Amino acid sequence: MSKPIIFGEIEGFQEGHLFKNRQEIMDSNLHRTLQAGIDGNIKEGASVIILSGGYEDDVDNGNEIIYTGAGGNDSNTKKQIEDQSWSNRSNAALLVSMDQGLAVRVIRGEKHKSLYSPKEGYKYAGLYSVVDAWEEIGKSGFKVCRFLLRYSGSQLTDNLFQEFNSKQQKIRKETVILRIVRDTKIAVEIKKLYDFKCQICNISIPTKSGHYAEGAHIKPLGMPHDGEDSIDNILCLCPNHHVMFDKGTFSILDNYELIGHENGILFIHKNHKIKPSNLQYHRKAHGYE
Repeated sequence: MSKPIIFGEIEGFQEGHLFKNRQEIMDSNLHRTLQAGIDGNIKEGASVIILSGGYEDDVDNGNEIIYTGAGGNDSNTKKQIEDQSWSNRSNAALLVSMDQGLAVRVIRGEKHKSLYSPKEGYKYAGLYSVVDAWEEIGKSGFKVCRFLLRYSGSQLTDNLFQEFNSKQQKIRKETVILRIVRDTKIAVEIKKLYDFKCQICNISIPTKSGHYAEGAHIKPLGMPHDGEDSIDNILCLCPNHHVMFDKGTFSILDNYELIGHENGILFIHKNHKIKPSNLQYHRKAHGYE
């Protein structure tokens, strides 16, 4: 693959642009290969994905896509025949894009089962951001790497997408405000319980008005995790350990032992009861079980 990787929009190709085949996409520089669904590498990240019906676990809701990573798929049956891995170069590339905030071009093909796919050929859907990554058991019984991509472009190209997006924005506007208020109240309770000290490193960050810590959900809120806004699902962490925990750099056993890139024991206040199933979900999502 001699062509350099290009991130972001490609001049001359607007959202909704139709391509007859993969060769046209390759000639346009939107995607550099004829076969792979993910275009990228472990050093620079992933610049584009193509949704073409190759993975049975994909979920396409328009402005939010749950994308199945690469590997373990039988090219003939389109079924998983073995576990996927984060070490796969394409999956690792998407992780880089998530960590570095790099926009990913999304292209839908006619074989992709979605209301937003073209009837023929391939359709450019615009820029999306990779906002989450986890692993789970797929429909065929094997581990699959999952990525949540959220639309971050500036255009809406058809009435169907626009109608869906406007409804989602309305719902989000009505529910996110309530969630933030509720989260703040619960998070403050937890942070006060620990005197704003991180349950991992015991550090409290001083500010002009007091001390700072963050409420970290063990099982994430919202689609597709559906974690609860409850005390038994929240930890008090410093910003560094919050990011590390969310990205699965370390996890926590049911006996509160730290595993992964951190060791030791999670400090637990006697009045803080954590639901074991939340810890188990985090471990499974990040490959510790």
